[in-house]
Amino acid sequence: MTLVATQSESIALTDTWRRNWRLFLIEGALLGLFMVSACGFVALIQHQSSPVRSAIESPLLRRAMVGAAMGLTAVGLIYSPWGKRSGAQMNPAMTLSFWRLGKLNGWDVAGYIAGQFVGGSLGVGLMAAVFGSWIKDSSVNYVATRPGPYGVVTVWLAEFGIALLMMTVVMAVNKVPRLAPYTGCFAGALVAVYITFESPISGMSLNPARTFGSAINAGQWMAWWIYFTAPVAGMFGGIELHRALGAKGHALCGKLNHSRSVTCHIRCNCLDRAAS
Repeated sequence: MTLVATQSESIALTDTWRRNWRLFLIEGALLGLFMVSACGFVALIQHQSSPVRSAIESPLLRRAMVGAAMGLTAVGLIYSPWGKRSGAQMNPAMTLSFWRLGKLNGWDVAGYIAGQFVGGSLGVGLMAAVFGSWIKDSSVNYVATRPGPYGVVTVWLAEFGIALLMMTVVMAVNKVPRLAPYTGCFAGALVAVYITFESPISGMSLNPARTFGSAINAGQWMAWWIYFTAPVAGMFGGIELHRALGAKGHALCGKLNHSRSVTCHIRCNCLDRAAS
């Protein structure tokens, strides 16, 4: 019996990877591009030798500029042909949320997450190799997520809170067919706001693979467990909040983009169903 089960699992794994390996590569490429953009914009705006930093003294305004750049980067990737194809999750916490919602099987989850971790790491590594001194400088520091001076509990709660709000907003918007096509814009706007106002507290990770990509290149693992647990717990919390408010399980969706022209691996009916 065990041998039969093992053989079945092996066949399922092989079949999943044969059908979806391109999606896993796309997920890695998307997060890799996001990290390339993050390194580039943080270096341009925050590096001590940057003329932008010299011209703009306000740390808040500089963070707002980085936030706007990264929010727009997220939106561009989400609505790109690749993003429409894979669902542009780019985040293990989001991928696990799809599993929690019953929209991904375990082997797909493993493939997506593996792609995200590898892609994020390669994106930071590429920028460090090309622009070494700028990316390694303490003012950029591989765009590593570092806790602020508020204590571990506060940092964990901050990461939990921004993840919970992200998932809550995404699912709420997806329940309204007229708004569902703009879900990625809502998500991008939240990224911009988080970087501007929340990053001094936790460094604004929201994404275990994003934190890992910086940490493995910088060799810095400060409070890494916070960035691996809080985003997942927060997004799961958003799902459970919607369920507690009476939303039916089949009506819950965490997708960031919806397209009638590109078949997405994460299928839903958000554009067709009546608002609930």
